[in-house]
Amino acid sequence: MKIRKSAFAVQGVLIMMSVALMFFPVNAAAAPAGNIQLASDDGGGGMAVNLTLQQMTVSPIRAFVGDTINVDVVVDNREDGSDTAWVEIYANKKKVAQQMFRWGGPGMERTHRISVPWNTTGFAPGEYTLRVNVFVFQDISPFDNDHTMDTPVILVAPGGEFPGGAQAGGSITYTDSRYK
Repeated sequence: MKIRKSAFAVQGVLIMMSVALMFFPVNAAAAPAGNIQLASDDGGGGMAVNLTLQQMTVSPIRAFVGDTINVDVVVDNREDGSDTAWVEIYANKKKVAQQMFRWGGPGMERTHRISVPWNTTGFAPGEYTLRVNVFVFQDISPFDNDHTMDTPVILVAPGGEFPGGAQAGGSITYTDSRYK
C-alpha cells in the first residue's frame, strides 16, 4: 500500500511539473534580445534604480479648512531604470494625498514634475507638518526619496484669523542641496 501512495505522489508531481513547463518555458525568465527591461523585471532588470526628490513647493501654507493645498514635486531619475511610482503626501504622519507617475523609459525626460493636490475638507484647524515621499522598490539610495518640511501648513476655520494677523496664502520650497 505504501508503494502505491508513493507512486501516485510521484506521478502527481511529474504531471504538475509537465503542465507548468507548458505554460512557463525554461527561457521565459530571460528577456528577449533587443528589448528593454523595466526596473521591476527580474530584480531590477540589471539596472540601477535611483530616484531623488529634487524639489517640493507647498502653497498656500496658510489656508482655510476646505481649501486645496498644492504640493508640486520635482523628481530626478538619476539612473537608467523605468517603472511607475507614487508621490505620497503626509500631514502630521497621516497620508492625505498621492499621485502615481511614470518615470524612465526610452525618450522620457529625466526630470518629472508632479502636482499633488491635498483637499483639506474635513480636517481640523491647526498646524500640519507635511512630508513628501517618493517610494520605489530597489532604489539604491532611498535616503533622498522623502523630505519633511520645516514650516507647517496652518489651517484655520473658514472666516477665522491666522496667527499674527497674517493673510491666507504664502508658499515654501525645499530644494535638495545637490541641485542648488
